Amino acid sequence: MNGNIAASNSPSVDQIGIEERISRLTKRSIKNESKKEALLMAISMMDLTTLDAKDTPGKVRQLCAKALRPHDKLSYVPPVAAVCVYPNMVAIAKKELEGSKVKVASVATAFPTGMSTKKIKIDETKFAVNEGADEIDMVISRGKFLAGEYNFVFDEIAAIKEACGIAHLKVILETGELSTLDNVRKASDIAMYAGADFIKTSTGKIQPAATLPVTLVMFEAIKDFYFKEGKMIGMKPAGGIATSKIAMQYLVVLRETLGEAWMNPDWFRFGASSLANDVLMQLEKLETGVYQGPEYFSKD
Repeated sequence: MNGNIAASNSPSVDQIGIEERISRLTKRSIKNESKKEALLMAISMMDLTTLDAKDTPGKVRQLCAKALRPHDKLSYVPPVAAVCVYPNMVAIAKKELEGSKVKVASVATAFPTGMSTKKIKIDETKFAVNEGADEIDMVISRGKFLAGEYNFVFDEIAAIKEACGIAHLKVILETGELSTLDNVRKASDIAMYAGADFIKTSTGKIQPAATLPVTLVMFEAIKDFYFKEGKMIGMKPAGGIATSKIAMQYLVVLRETLGEAWMNPDWFRFGASSLANDVLMQLEKLETGVYQGPEYFSKD
């Protein structure tokens, strides 16, 4: 398999059909007794992220503390799935999370643009893994993809996967720059056949970021890949998922498309740090009957 074959074998996407299915699924209501379970599941699936030029060791330590104990009073709230940082902050996060199940993820490959050489991307990936990263979030070369250079994209992903060693590889498609759902499907197939452990919508730096139609297309690609190859691939929508209501819509679409096997942090993640506080506010409301304002929760 190579990039050209993977792209040529990708089916065309029925955009109207995708939008109609999303419309049907998002109209479903979640009963109150299931809402708490869904909110706790969403927390357990989050990658708390700080990817700013002004990041400091103190900010990363604060984020790790929140990852381990998202709510000071509600002890039943689980830790999040991972903390995602730049490569030079990996060792700090690793030390703070030592002994826990919270993973350390690192962006790499000239995030968020991907505009660098393959050697630099490989070296950055190896550096992050050597610092202790459990997961690498790479970006594809969108310019090459849009120019039809599918083998280039495929080979680059395969090279980064090799550089990851035992670390898992999440491949960011940056779907907001891919223009069409057909391109989203092609990029998903290329990434999976090149060795991705997860496919991810966005860097969070480009709008639009994650959307439900795009996510459904990627779910369908994962399902087809599983039936053809017998291998499960994870999924991470990232960016623009800011409320509990929207998060639960994603969980409904996940459940109805991929099924129960994917309904855990090993196979599904939310890349949305701003979502955490909204979910915590909803849990507080269920517990006490009143909302606490966002000022009661840390922003990072």
